[in-house]
Amino acid sequence: QGYKYHQTTKHLQKLTDENACFVALDSSLCRNLFQADTCHKCQEGWEQNGPQCYYFSTDELTWEQARERCRRDGADLVKIESEDEQSFLIQKVKDKMVEDEDKFWIGLTDSVTEGTWLWTDGSPLNKRFDLGQPDNWKGENADGEDCVRMAEISRLGLKGWFDKSCTAPQKRICEKSAETGR
Repeated sequence: QGYKYHQTTKHLQKLTDENACFVALDSSLCRNLFQADTCHKCQEGWEQNGPQCYYFSTDELTWEQARERCRRDGADLVKIESEDEQSFLIQKVKDKMVEDEDKFWIGLTDSVTEGTWLWTDGSPLNKRFDLGQPDNWKGENADGEDCVRMAEISRLGLKGWFDKSCTAPQKRICEKSAETGR
């Protein structure tokens, strides 16, 4: 009787935590919950942070090609929504960078209206995120730099986001939800 009550209470707490995770988007709670829960996992070659899976490519494509390749895998170029997610990605990118120009496309662009940064889902860049170095330099491409790539944080203290011509080949970070199932 006591064991059954304990198991029911444990299950109720897990459901309560899952609900809080999805409703409040508490990243620390989600990370702990999903790392401990074997029912939520990423496929081979993808890396998990909370309920999300990330793929860091080794090949280089234009921003549009990179986005298409992500979508083919049931994902999209990464949308960064929290400091926790930013920290996770910066650390991973730092580990994967071979040289300074080794940067990764993320799902942020101002190609519709110069200076208005939008994610691939159409939502605007949260003001608490500083783009770092949006200079729209035209030296490489007359159209300027309308897509964003990520690298490790430089000594200048930048966020690690840099604008670049969308036609330049870069690596990519794809993101999708972790798979569920038993």
